[in-house]
Amino acid sequence: MWFNDLIFGSSAAHSLLLVALTIAIGLFLSRVKIGGISLGVTWILFVGILASHYGLVLDNSTSHFLKEFGLILFIYSIGMQVGPSFISSFRKGGVTLNLLATGIVVLGTLTAYIIHLITGATLYEMTGVLYGAVTNTPGLGAAQQTFSDMNNGQSNSIFAQGYAVAYPLGVIGIILSIVLIRYIFRINLDKEQQLYISNNAKEAEQLQAITIEITNKGVDGKTIRDIQKITDRNIVITRIKHTDTNDIALVKNNTVLHIGDHILIVVAPADIEMLTALFGPQIDKKTEEWNSNKNSNELVTERLIVTNPKLNGRRLGDLDFRKSFDITISRIRRAGIELIAQPSLILQMGDHVTVVGRKDDVARLHSVIGDSIKHLNEPQMFSTFIGIALGVLLGSIPLFIPSMPVPVKLGLAGGPLIVSIILSIIGPRMRIITYTTSSANLLMRHIGICLFMAAVGLGAGAGFIDTIKDGGYMWVLYGFIITTLPCIVIGIIARTVFNKSYFTIAGMISGAMTDPPALAYSNSICGNDQASIAYSTVYPLTMFLRVLMAQILVLCNI
Repeated sequence: MWFNDLIFGSSAAHSLLLVALTIAIGLFLSRVKIGGISLGVTWILFVGILASHYGLVLDNSTSHFLKEFGLILFIYSIGMQVGPSFISSFRKGGVTLNLLATGIVVLGTLTAYIIHLITGATLYEMTGVLYGAVTNTPGLGAAQQTFSDMNNGQSNSIFAQGYAVAYPLGVIGIILSIVLIRYIFRINLDKEQQLYISNNAKEAEQLQAITIEITNKGVDGKTIRDIQKITDRNIVITRIKHTDTNDIALVKNNTVLHIGDHILIVVAPADIEMLTALFGPQIDKKTEEWNSNKNSNELVTERLIVTNPKLNGRRLGDLDFRKSFDITISRIRRAGIELIAQPSLILQMGDHVTVVGRKDDVARLHSVIGDSIKHLNEPQMFSTFIGIALGVLLGSIPLFIPSMPVPVKLGLAGGPLIVSIILSIIGPRMRIITYTTSSANLLMRHIGICLFMAAVGLGAGAGFIDTIKDGGYMWVLYGFIITTLPCIVIGIIARTVFNKSYFTIAGMISGAMTDPPALAYSNSICGNDQASIAYSTVYPLTMFLRVLMAQILVLCNI
């Protein structure tokens, strides 16, 4: 009967229907909250396990493709989102986060080894349980490959069995650890969010527009070009009020400064002291007053969005808008960060450019900058798929380590993550448009994680109950200990010793466990990108360590 073939067959229609229903039912159940907590997309995993237990399964090739492709989409979109702020975030706390993540990896591996010594469970069993508990498929693959290479191509199903039994509770354990840390420290999510907004606002306001009165005779009679040669700091002088005419004018390279002139400067707070020493004292004059003078010849300040593809990757100095349009660019906002409009700055699609000039001149600049939201809404598929292709290539390169019998690889998740971060940073320099709207990025991310969870669940249910009945129920307990103990211990250290925010801890734990469902849960409670940034910061090193530890454990059993 056609309906029976559709439900239990192996056609493309069967696979599509099964995956779609698994995702739909899982997302419906994700609305359920127990004690105010929802497992989110993790429900898709459990619906898939239940379906596959009753014979509703995907063929191996389809399951493998959906799992890997879904994971790549999820990880790649995360990298593209956090890439622009990745370097600054790594400088602020990346080393500490990676040390904490390394602590989770090492403590988890030691816990598995100690359980092996105490219980007598074989190291092969514990390796499978470990990598199910930490939800790390590449580590499982590395363990299986190492065993095969050391035993003339033979395979051992014990790795996969331990993995399958420990995996479901591993997902829950990671999320539960994040929840427990919240209750241990009685963290109020609203207050944590407000603290994040407050800190972010401080960063966003790191550039200031200040008014300085020129009193230093050393700069009297000098031009703006002369001043730029005197100081190597990034400053932008946008307007000047001459003491003799009292008129406000735009600043050009040949504008001459005189004693008593007032100048409006966009500058970083750290450079204010240097500028007052160079020019004269800072005076109390609001920025709005610079736009209110009747003799200012209708000077206006506007913020335009770069949507012209021809400007993507171009140096601001090469464009020379001041000469061509008689306007001044004072600052550029990118990924929530204010940047000084220095000549060496490279423009990117989606940049918010603050310009100062006469109305007619600014109006002429509109057509050059673009300033069209419609253009930004067009998806940039070339950069996405070339990035994924390069990521797969990078993740497949074998890395040979002395004394290791098999090479280590970044895998189909680590490679695309690294490439997406790099491409989002240097892509514009190569004239590649990498800008993606938040809604498009979010859609790609959600599709990826849903496909991944459905494929994993539909492939883990077969024989799941039988394995538990045959003694595997103890593996569940072992896996739960391996999952929660390192997360909670390191989470407490991160909060008490390093004073990390709860959102950063949640992302760090998710990344250290290389667990996309945990990241999805962390993002759902955060409402900002802190968790994603922390996840991306620790993920590459963690993935490498997970694969390395798997091979070491197998070799220890020889």
